[in-house]
Amino acid sequence: MPQLKLFLRVVLALFMITAGTLHWVTPDPFVKIVPSFLPYPLALVYISGIFEVLGGVGLLVPPVSRAAAWGLIALFVAVFPANINMAVNQIQLDGIPDSDLLRWWRLPLQTVLIAWAWWYTKPSAQNHTSQL
Repeated sequence: MPQLKLFLRVVLALFMITAGTLHWVTPDPFVKIVPSFLPYPLALVYISGIFEVLGGVGLLVPPVSRAAAWGLIALFVAVFPANINMAVNQIQLDGIPDSDLLRWWRLPLQTVLIAWAWWYTKPSAQNHTSQL
């Protein structure tokens, strides 16, 4: 189990670093789904991208990995309104099939991402036994 947890930590970290980088390289699709009631959508996209990269890198740095996981959970909650906006308003993004099913699927996916990050908020069994 420790090897699987480590492997999935790296997968989540790389996913977050890639997603965060995309917020800077191609911000337009992300800006498009920011709810209209939020100010400065481009700035919010850049800021969320920074925190996604920091969270991904933080997962890989043992002294801060638990804090990074909590930060990612907060980020996943913070960006949830954008996913709701995308689903409710049927916002189509270039390069993604125009499918209500895919747009609505993003909502429970956030729960999976939160649970995945939450797994890293817990000390590993190895760390726990070495502290006893």
